[in-house]
Amino acid sequence: QVQLVESGGGLVQSGGSLVLSCAASGRTISMFHMAWFRQAPGQEREFVAVTRWTDGITYSADSVKGRFIISRDNAKNTVYLQMKSLRPEDTAVYYCAASGRSVSTRRGDYDYWGQGTQVTVSP
Repeated sequence: QVQLVESGGGLVQSGGSLVLSCAASGRTISMFHMAWFRQAPGQEREFVAVTRWTDGITYSADSVKGRFIISRDNAKNTVYLQMKSLRPEDTAVYYCAASGRSVSTRRGDYDYWGQGTQVTVSP
């Protein structure tokens, strides 16, 4: 089992920055593909970014490419999402997820989820 706890969310003005953290416990994340998803009110949970455990290669959704960076610190068992140039449409609950199977943009491929952290971007 892997327990994931997100932190770092909050209220920020458009154009601002935030760094989200996802602290894992129970097992090391070094053998998991780690991802961030987000869910806005009334919308489906959507993929944001993923980091592959084998080589650290990352992949991001087109909507955040060039603005968000996913990274991992296996020694700290923590994954980060650096967000800059935030827009009101980035407002959502952000979830951390872990997959021991495949690098994927589909939420069904992830085995473990955190409770989420709210990010609100004001105009």
